[in-house]
Amino acid sequence: MKIFYGVQGTGNGHITRARVMAKELYAAGMDVTFQFSGRPAEKYFDMEIFKDYQLRTGLTFSIHKGNINFLKTATEAQPLQLIKDINSLDLSDYDLVISDFEPVTSWAARKQKKLALAIGHQYAFKYKVPREHADPVAELVLKYFAPAEKSIGLHWHHFGQPILPPIIETKTALPAIKNKIVVYLPFEDPEDVVKLLAPFTDFTFHFYTPETVTSTFDHVIIYPLSRDGFQKNLIDCEGVISNSGFELASECLQLGKKILAKPIHGQMEQLANGAALAQLGYGHSTYNLDAAVIEHWLHNQHGVHITYPNIANVIVRWIQDGMPEMTTDFIESVWDTVNVEHLKDKS
Repeated sequence: MKIFYGVQGTGNGHITRARVMAKELYAAGMDVTFQFSGRPAEKYFDMEIFKDYQLRTGLTFSIHKGNINFLKTATEAQPLQLIKDINSLDLSDYDLVISDFEPVTSWAARKQKKLALAIGHQYAFKYKVPREHADPVAELVLKYFAPAEKSIGLHWHHFGQPILPPIIETKTALPAIKNKIVVYLPFEDPEDVVKLLAPFTDFTFHFYTPETVTSTFDHVIIYPLSRDGFQKNLIDCEGVISNSGFELASECLQLGKKILAKPIHGQMEQLANGAALAQLGYGHSTYNLDAAVIEHWLHNQHGVHITYPNIANVIVRWIQDGMPEMTTDFIESVWDTVNVEHLKDKS
């Protein structure tokens, strides 16, 4: 089977999910062409698994200091380039089009009347899942940004809806190093983050940032973005401070790491993720990061360890079977393999 697979490149969660899917698709003998959009070419890293991937401009949101800047988003959008990219993408040689919330791929497939399958967390919002701050504009974005004939929504819990668990790579956590915290806040001002972490000298913070910033504090260690380096620090830390992206929180839950999530203001999906983490008791969510919130979380919160099945493999086998309707029995059989363990507070 020949597949064209479009991936939203804003942030790293979609790409992380695509890495896991790529392994399973290749293992099944699929011929896959990947396309990414939403960030400049030089901002992609550790992309070897995607072989000869394609890049297009796409659409993205401008975010400054943890807030969506809607005016800058509108002024920096390139609608003519988007239309050009959609019209120039030839999907005629492909048996199936997959989109992980990537607009060029989705709209090109619709225009060419090609069978398209959407996979991602955003598609869970078609159903009744936790939301925070109802936003009609955000709902329209979710509906029309990257539509497809078929879709598979992903979430940490089923909420009684026909959705599947997260697509994550199965890993085994190493024994946690006491007071080791990983920090990933790519949409916050990194200098502000360093200042915020500085007073907590009993902890070591491993701070990954896309910006150039220095730390004069021995316990706040700065790293450039690196998938392999991040994973090495993630598997033996006690907890993670991050924005409330879906994929990283999924990895934390699978590894049993405690989570402090700060949603991006104005981003409905991130706000909903924070609400879901709190509602499920899977992590702590805060609208604003301040010293009191961080101190309480460092000393009082604990992790939740969730064993999820290999959903990428489940989806690939389903594709091979011709993508039949996912029955209630099928959905329940997948969720029956999920195990949730609330870890004791070790502080």
